[in-house]
Amino acid sequence: MVDVLDNKRAATRFRILVQIAERQPAVSQGEIAEEVGVTSQAVSEYIRELVDEGLVEKEGRSRYRVTPEGVDWLFQTADDVRRFADHVTGDVLDAMSEAAYIATDDIDEGETVSLFVENGLLHARSGDEGPATGVATTDAEAGTDVGVTSFEGVMDLEPGSATVLQVPAVRTGGSRAVDSRFVADHCEDADLIVAAGVEAVVACREAGTDPAVPFAAGEIAAEGAERGLAVTVVVTTDEVGRVTDTLRDADVTYEVLEG
Repeated sequence: MVDVLDNKRAATRFRILVQIAERQPAVSQGEIAEEVGVTSQAVSEYIRELVDEGLVEKEGRSRYRVTPEGVDWLFQTADDVRRFADHVTGDVLDAMSEAAYIATDDIDEGETVSLFVENGLLHARSGDEGPATGVATTDAEAGTDVGVTSFEGVMDLEPGSATVLQVPAVRTGGSRAVDSRFVADHCEDADLIVAAGVEAVVACREAGTDPAVPFAAGEIAAEGAERGLAVTVVVTTDEVGRVTDTLRDADVTYEVLEG
């Protein structure tokens, strides 16, 4: 287990160093003691040890600063805690949680089911032949929703991608400056079409298609691509940066095109 979670002294040391980093250079040992839940004398002893080990430097009376070595130790320890937390939430709690899936056939409560994604939606079918399985928590007829828990394995999912089509803002031509055939061609084979900005919505309509969602384009495109969909995002130039930032943060493969 992570040291700061397994050892009370290490946890207190970590919290005190964080407090010093937050309050530096003027450090009130009394305030830290109240925040951490130990005595001021204990804080003084911990700080003395941190100074001796080169993680904190003393600049004067009640003035301390975390050293570069202390910052590195905080980063490493915080990263260890984060990885442990990711394990708890991603592996332990996810396996215990319950989620809704679409049943592809009749399923009985307590039955083992195979899990997969189809058209961006979670599906479950009877049997354990899939790479990801769970246990049904409800009865369900084919085509209805079924609760699933006790997840094991990883769903076999090929990530999708996003194509971002830029539409000029109205002051520089708006939808009138876009070739409708260009928009139609890139929307034709898309699994999901979203738009951001009035000019983008109008450009879609002029091309004979309506975006599934005319708002929150970046977030929805990212989630769709993560679920294996080919997404076309039609967006005004004023909004394109916000959309691509969201896609980049979600590690989604995308290309930006101008019509």
